[in-house]
Amino acid sequence: MTTALILIDIQTGFDSPALGPRNNPWAEDNAARLLAHGRKTGWEICHVFHNSTDPDSPLRGDGTAFKPQVTPKPGEQVFEKSVNAAFIGTPLLPHLRAIGASQLVICGLTTPHCVSTTTRMAGNLGFLSFVIHDACAAFAANADTGWAGPDAPALSPEVMHYVALSHLHGEFAAVRSTADMIARG
Repeated sequence: MTTALILIDIQTGFDSPALGPRNNPWAEDNAARLLAHGRKTGWEICHVFHNSTDPDSPLRGDGTAFKPQVTPKPGEQVFEKSVNAAFIGTPLLPHLRAIGASQLVICGLTTPHCVSTTTRMAGNLGFLSFVIHDACAAFAANADTGWAGPDAPALSPEVMHYVALSHLHGEFAAVRSTADMIARG
């Protein structure tokens, strides 16, 4: 079974204070642990970064740079996207099909947005997918961040994170920890 590690949007732009508080401050370090394991065991490594079309987004210009813990090595695949799903407008799906990938290990930023959207598509495309909860993170949803709907209460980063994971687990993917995924090989 060919496994691909999909690292989604682990970028410096997510350090912007304008995004507000987030959970899992160790998510990038756990992603780095998965990356080291994947490199050692021969997983296909796929880095995805978001290059926003919004001129005010922190995910433009310097904000598109990968965080140091997960910097791609020569020969690793890098995919640029400008929407929430890593499969839209990128050659990710043809690449995964060409290498015969059947299992995806997914982590990154943010849990309820690009991680969730990509995972949902992966499940619908027939991939056996694992979302690594402690290698993902979410931001609060409130009036300041603009991520809360009309008349919606403010939601903490933890609530955003775990609600997104609960919607994915069982239907689109299995949610696992970094340690569990590494132990599986």
